[in-house]
Amino acid sequence: MRKLPALSAMKVFEVVGQTRSFTRAADRLNLTQSAVSRQVRNLEEQLGEPLLIRHHHHLELTPSGAELLATLQQAFHTVELTVRGIMEKANRNRLRINVPPTFAKRWLMPRLASLRAALPAIEISISTDLEDSLSERGLLDCAIRFGNGEWPMLKSRLLMTERHIAVCAAGLLDRTQPEEPVDLSQFTFLHVLSSGDRRYLTWQHWLDAANLSETDTRGGLEFDLLDLAIEAACDGLGVAVVDRFMVGRQLESGQLVQVLDVEVEGHESYWLVTRADQPESANVQAFRRWLLAEVADATGQQAITDAAQ
Repeated sequence: MRKLPALSAMKVFEVVGQTRSFTRAADRLNLTQSAVSRQVRNLEEQLGEPLLIRHHHHLELTPSGAELLATLQQAFHTVELTVRGIMEKANRNRLRINVPPTFAKRWLMPRLASLRAALPAIEISISTDLEDSLSERGLLDCAIRFGNGEWPMLKSRLLMTERHIAVCAAGLLDRTQPEEPVDLSQFTFLHVLSSGDRRYLTWQHWLDAANLSETDTRGGLEFDLLDLAIEAACDGLGVAVVDRFMVGRQLESGQLVQVLDVEVEGHESYWLVTRADQPESANVQAFRRWLLAEVADATGQQAITDAAQ
């Protein structure tokens, strides 16, 4: 039998450690300040080690207190995930999907009416938190990921590969002379960052395909999301190289126009990913069938089947 302090006392200490205050911890826990202080004091006596240094206006963790707080936070997080997973499994009519932010806004949102019509009895929950992972038990049923399709412990199905085109607002292109070739140097280049100080090479790859490799793309505007670069292009701020599938509506409406008839296949793709060690639920299977049909319609290709994987 495990000899551990009371779970309630450890939870109280976790909140005290987070807030560094008996008063704020008491407010969060709906307890009196004296009750919170007493619980922590009892815990210290059981452990035979001080966990807090009590200053006049704040609390400071001792090395033992910091060690215990980190362990408790991880343990309570694991318990929470497990409980949420059990609760989610009990709700058979819910489908939890995680997708990249730009894909969610530019591709999935315009098709939500179709998804609701295809899966009318399923409660659909969509998240875009990039830290949300299928490796954490019970949080997600499936996800859409952008990359090369290689994720440990996950099964990947190819959806579509990026098709890069240069676009700008229709009004911006109208200011050029129609009978003359487009002079890219007159535009502001809109870039997407791959990291804090590095740009993706999509512009250079597109320029190489257009035989414009010597074009100077320095300066311009930089964004950490493709969605923001698309918004900037829609607002007439410059020219962006974007995935054709993410601007379908804007091209159809004429809000954006393609600059030059050049299209380059990207190096990464969108994938539907599920857990490799678990069978797909009926809800995930239904979503996969809808998704592949929509992708086939958007790309003009035959729907990808499991046999083709």
